[in-house]
Amino acid sequence: MLRERTVRLQYGSRVEAVYVLGTQLWTDVYSAAPAGAQTFGLKHSERVRVEVVRDGQAEEVATNGKQRWPLSPSTTLRLTMSQASPEASSDKVTVSYYEEEGITPVDQAGLFLTAIEISLDVDADRDGVVEKNNPRKASWTWGPEGQGAILLVNCDRDTPWLPQEDCSDEKVYSKEDLKDMSQMILRTKGPEHLPAGYEIVLYISMSDSDKVGVFCVETLQGIKKLLLELPRVLPPCVWQYPFFGQRYVHILGRRKLYHVVKYSGGSEELLFFVEGLRFPDEGFAGLVSIHVSLLEYMAETGVKSTLTRPPDLSHAQEIPLTPVFTDTVTFRIAPWIMTPNILPPVSVFVCCMKDNYLFLKEVKNLVEKTSCELKVCFQYMNRGDRWIQDEIEFGYIEAPHKGFPVVLDSPRDGNLKDFPVKQLLGPDFGYVTREPLFETVTSLDSFGNLEVSPPVTVDGKTYPLGRILIGSSFPLSGGRRMTRVVRDFLQAQQVQVPVELYSDWLTVGHVDEFVTFVPIPGTKKFRMLMASTSACYKLFREKQKEGHGEAIMFKGLGGMSSKRITINKILSNESLVQENQYFQRCLDWNRDILKKELGLTEQDIIDLPALFKMDKNHQARAFFPNMVNMIVLDKDLGIPKPFGPQVEEVCCLETHVRCLLEPLGLCCTFVDDISAYHKFLGEVHCGTNVRRKPFAFKWWHMEP
Repeated sequence: MLRERTVRLQYGSRVEAVYVLGTQLWTDVYSAAPAGAQTFGLKHSERVRVEVVRDGQAEEVATNGKQRWPLSPSTTLRLTMSQASPEASSDKVTVSYYEEEGITPVDQAGLFLTAIEISLDVDADRDGVVEKNNPRKASWTWGPEGQGAILLVNCDRDTPWLPQEDCSDEKVYSKEDLKDMSQMILRTKGPEHLPAGYEIVLYISMSDSDKVGVFCVETLQGIKKLLLELPRVLPPCVWQYPFFGQRYVHILGRRKLYHVVKYSGGSEELLFFVEGLRFPDEGFAGLVSIHVSLLEYMAETGVKSTLTRPPDLSHAQEIPLTPVFTDTVTFRIAPWIMTPNILPPVSVFVCCMKDNYLFLKEVKNLVEKTSCELKVCFQYMNRGDRWIQDEIEFGYIEAPHKGFPVVLDSPRDGNLKDFPVKQLLGPDFGYVTREPLFETVTSLDSFGNLEVSPPVTVDGKTYPLGRILIGSSFPLSGGRRMTRVVRDFLQAQQVQVPVELYSDWLTVGHVDEFVTFVPIPGTKKFRMLMASTSACYKLFREKQKEGHGEAIMFKGLGGMSSKRITINKILSNESLVQENQYFQRCLDWNRDILKKELGLTEQDIIDLPALFKMDKNHQARAFFPNMVNMIVLDKDLGIPKPFGPQVEEVCCLETHVRCLLEPLGLCCTFVDDISAYHKFLGEVHCGTNVRRKPFAFKWWHMEP
């Protein structure tokens, strides 16, 4: 639909106006007529198309001006042009007013037009290239056929000596920083100069000023001629360097709401670089808009000599500016996306501690079976904090032109709090965090309590990037809950709609203590693994019936218990049985939620034996190493070694788990974490972290 604008004529005078290609000008010939005029005629330049519109019917006007039309309140003119004017005010429309039988006009009104082209353009079709004047660039839609540009939060650090992310200042230090930004082009075409009284302004709203930043390229004074000579005297590696003779100036964002664009005439493309400053969050859906307007300093006036160029925008105006044309582009800031266990691993992170040498060695051996790398956080950095899963969560952001990993830093701020900024934040590795202002941080704010499912379909609704899982308190219990700022952040990303589970029944209270997901190698399918106390009691009763009631747990681990623990003793411990019946009810509550919210059936779930014991606060902690708290590296699983009852010198828990998982093509490696992690209320997953490859699926193709 064409944009429209009204221009008022004045008999006896000439009105100058700038026409923007792709719009329509309307003018009322009746209101501008002198007294006594009954009819009117028209003359116009060849580049102007004029239509007389009477009672809704349009009639195109020839250029010769011989035809006349009766004056009527319902008669207006519609003007359009298809090409830019070669000179200012070079295209004309003349309205001649006549008395009823008159031959000579009683007066005339002149409209002097300057046609220019203005188009603010972005990559609205999401192919990585800025196209020209996409008709849907001002809106944003989801789906494979959706339109609208995408913006990355510039949250990495391409310049090593800077203390914070690139988006924290208003400077560009390297060409790598520019690659993180989305390009925007302002295309103009027209005569060498605009008529006096017009200006082109790029601007954003106050509400978007803390969410988006824009840079433009400036060639330094006196360097333009030199740049033309450089190819003859310097090698390409020097003169093609993007910062040679140029600087990138911050023009919009934060305190800067507008920027006056210099109009240079002819056909010109001005390149801008746009960066995101904030992720979607509570009260911010992720959409930002940038506008360009052609501004007029005075209303159309009859005498050309009365139009004078006004002072700069920074000075007060006696007559307010009026926009005569506005073009708008809309960006959506790319969401932060978590990566589930089914995606291939890139790096495995683990802390080096004084007491975990053997654990570290076993993890190293496990990682060597895969194609990923092991990254060790040494003691000078971890400062005695071994829970690297709790401190951070790896994810990524992506736009059509680029993507990179982004680490979400938890509010727990243990001794690992400096690790994400000092060791991870860097070139093409971003950082984001959310800190509560007034809420108390609890164990549920650690990111062992933050997981994500594989892609699922629920009642016909597809979640191609899976759904986030977080632990919370039982409804109406008033227990612990993940802090609101983190929950709001996760919800606002839209593409992995969170599911709240009940984890407050656990001492630590993390979802990774009772659920995980494993891929089925060679397929896109997966299985959900859940801790199950009923599965454990069922297995132990079977072994008891087979005559293995005196099989010993924790064999060879003298520090675990002063008493000899057997299957018979566990099954005869009534208080332990009752406690685990309660814990199974908690597990089943979560099982039902997961089946409903992830669209799963019982065939999609595998129960792993687990036992818990109740602490003094009536919350659960693992009786033996909790096998569901594993690390998943493609088909290779690093499972906490349970030290279960020995049946024929083999742990019956290990044998049972192998029988469940290895037929799926998975490889089970049992890792001894009992002294370095289990006794501190954590397991293998708690003590490791995995960065994974991003989804092949593009998030903008989904429909939330």
